[in-house]
Amino acid sequence: MDFELVSRVFEMLRLTSPSRLTLIDARTLSSAHYPPFPPDAPALLVGLDSPELALQVKNVLQVIYPKEHEVILVEGQRSKVAQLDDLQLSTFDFFPSTCLYLPSLGEGTSFEAFGEIVAHLRAPDGCPWDKKQTHQTLRTHLLEESYETLTAMDENDSHGMREEFGDLLLQIMLNAQIATETDEFTMAQVVKGIYDKIVRRHPHVFGNVEVDSVDGVLQNWEKLKEKERKENGKAEQEKGLLDGIPSALPALTQAQEYQDRAARVGFDWPEVGGVLDKVREEIEEVKNAQNLEEVTSELGDLFFVLVNLARWRKVDAESALRGTNLKFKKRFGFVEQGAKKQGRNLSDMTLEEMDAFWNEAKKLGM
Repeated sequence: MDFELVSRVFEMLRLTSPSRLTLIDARTLSSAHYPPFPPDAPALLVGLDSPELALQVKNVLQVIYPKEHEVILVEGQRSKVAQLDDLQLSTFDFFPSTCLYLPSLGEGTSFEAFGEIVAHLRAPDGCPWDKKQTHQTLRTHLLEESYETLTAMDENDSHGMREEFGDLLLQIMLNAQIATETDEFTMAQVVKGIYDKIVRRHPHVFGNVEVDSVDGVLQNWEKLKEKERKENGKAEQEKGLLDGIPSALPALTQAQEYQDRAARVGFDWPEVGGVLDKVREEIEEVKNAQNLEEVTSELGDLFFVLVNLARWRKVDAESALRGTNLKFKKRFGFVEQGAKKQGRNLSDMTLEEMDAFWNEAKKLGM
C-alpha cells in the first residue's frame, strides 16, 4: 500500500491522522460477505475503480454500517461526501486511484472493544463482583440469559433480541476471559475452533462436495462427525451418536435432537402415517394404564411420539409448547382482568363464567 497516498488523502480532507486506521484494497471486499476490519476505527479503501466494485463494497459494508453512514470518495484533489447507500449511484468518476474514506462507526462497536471492557472488568482495577466469578458461578447466569433470549425470540421482539444477544455474548466473553487468566484457552482459540469446525463441516460450501437438499447436508454432517470421532481416538470412538446432546437440555428439545440424529442415519418412519398411528397407539396405552407408574411411563412415550410428529411437520416442539404457554398466559390474564372488572375473585367464579372470558380472549386473537 502507498502510505504517501494515505497522507495525501488526510491532508486534502483536512482530517487529523487517526491513531488507528485500516488500509485495505477495495477488491478484497469484492468476494466478501462481512467487513474484514473493526468498525470502531476509520478505514481507507483504495482502488475503488468502478461503479460495479462500489456496489459490491456497499453491500458488504451495509452488513455492519447503516445505510445513512457518511463516506467520502477521493480522487486526486477532488472529494465527494455521500451516504453509503448512494455509493454506487454517485456521479463521481471511478478510477484505479479512487479511494473511499470510511469514518468510524463509533466507540464500542467492535468485538475487540468489547473484549477490552470485559478484560477490564476482571482486571485489578475492575469490578469486585466480576473479579470473583468463576465458570461455575456463571452457570446460572448463562442459563438465565439463554432463556431470556428465547423469550425475546418467541415474542419476535427485535429490540429485545438485540439486547438479550448482547447479554448472552457477555456471558461467553466473561467465561473466555476467565479461561485466559487460568491458562485454559483464549477467546481467539474459541473463535478459531468454531471457525475450523464450520469450514470442515460445510465442504458443500467451502469444498467440492455436492449435496442436493437439507437432508443431504445433515446426513453428510453426521458422516463428518463420525469421522472426527474416529480421528480423535478411542474415547471418542466409544461415544454413541446421541452422546453429544447435552443432558441439561429441556426435555422436548432433547427428544427432538435425539430423533433428528437417529433419522440422519435412517432410523425413522418411512412416512408420517406411521407416526400418526403411533400417536393413536400411545393414547390408548395411556387410557389403559393401571397405576401412577404406568401412567407416567405411557405419558412419556406419548410426549416422545408427539415430538416426533412435530419433527415430521417441520415444527420445533420446544418453541411450539412455549408459544402455547405464552398464549395460555395471555388468555388467563384476560380472564383475571375480567374478574377484577366485576369486582370478583376467580375462586368465586364458575368454570362457565371463566370460559366466557376465555372465549372472548380467543375472539380478540389472544
